[in-house]
Amino acid sequence: MWFPVLSACLRGRAVSKSGFVVASLCPKHREANVSHFSHSAGRCSQTCQALIYRKHGDPSRVVELEDAPVPQTGAKEVLVKLLASPINPSDVNMIQGTYAILPDLPAVGGNEGVAQVIEVGSQVKSLKAGDWVIPRDAGLGTWRTEAVLAEDDVFSVPNSIPLLSAATLGVNPCTAFRMLSDFEDLRPGDSVIQNAANSGVGQAVIQIAAARGINTINIIRDRPDFTQLSDKLKAIGASHVIREESLRRPEMKELFTTCSKPKLALNGVGGKSATELLRHLQVGGSMVTYGGMSKQPVTVPVSALIFKDVRVCGFWVTQWKRDHSHDERVFRGMLDELCSLIQQGKLTAPACEEVRLRDYKKALDAALQPFTSSKQVLIM
Repeated sequence: MWFPVLSACLRGRAVSKSGFVVASLCPKHREANVSHFSHSAGRCSQTCQALIYRKHGDPSRVVELEDAPVPQTGAKEVLVKLLASPINPSDVNMIQGTYAILPDLPAVGGNEGVAQVIEVGSQVKSLKAGDWVIPRDAGLGTWRTEAVLAEDDVFSVPNSIPLLSAATLGVNPCTAFRMLSDFEDLRPGDSVIQNAANSGVGQAVIQIAAARGINTINIIRDRPDFTQLSDKLKAIGASHVIREESLRRPEMKELFTTCSKPKLALNGVGGKSATELLRHLQVGGSMVTYGGMSKQPVTVPVSALIFKDVRVCGFWVTQWKRDHSHDERVFRGMLDELCSLIQQGKLTAPACEEVRLRDYKKALDAALQPFTSSKQVLIM
């Protein structure tokens, strides 16, 4: 797996310290807000606009909108126009320099989005002009208006699904899908408990589980608009919505008189919240951690390991994609099922705020605010 960070240097590959192969930007010199990058594709025929960072730090300070060259399309490549790209926590962490994988600098921000194919190379077989595509993996550099990409670095998706659903398909829904599929044999009537239920992953879990007949017990922090948020989550398929403060109260025992104890717990918070999830798992169940919004460690009681034989593990969708990079059937099957749910109206995008690329500073500032309710999506 490799990460083409900017199309102008798509062919210059290097291995990062983490063992991932990345394509780096190769600056020669800089004049009047125009970036020049070396590449082996011959003379650039045009330029695009891209959000580039040349050092790690506060995204609102280190990210700049610049002109960047777009190389000619190679035989096995496609020229795409980016349509929309969200700002995810992982994007922010990459820019800050705190994420598990980091591209060489300078780099283009963004790991997720949807693009339309404009031109295909002479040896491209699976794509045609007009197709919508999403990145196969992280590190593509999606905060730009155009790119030349290898055919193998993207997957096609139906252009009949909503734009925002396509733009946010590759990370959160895939994370939810895999966690519901890979850790426990869940059947209709079984239960899943999760914290961070209002997050992008949480909402995808609710909807995918509902489509499979699986009950979800959804934990959210108390807030003034708790009832409104609870109604919203129930409207998309949540079986139960519980205040985090209620996890130790008698009403949980009452809940389990009508709902089976969960086989699976999904933890996106960490800290005490994760420990409370473990308390309600059935014997032999699994807790999967995919995030740590509280920035607190996960504490596992000894009793849960000895007497309940729970399984505690982690999940990172980027690693899953890397491990299955040569198994297109599995990846394609997952995307097809998710797109089918979208087309049936059973899986919708989280609340999004569309922001023009030129207003990226506003979008970055909003994305950095704690407990934001809307995902910022850059519209190209």
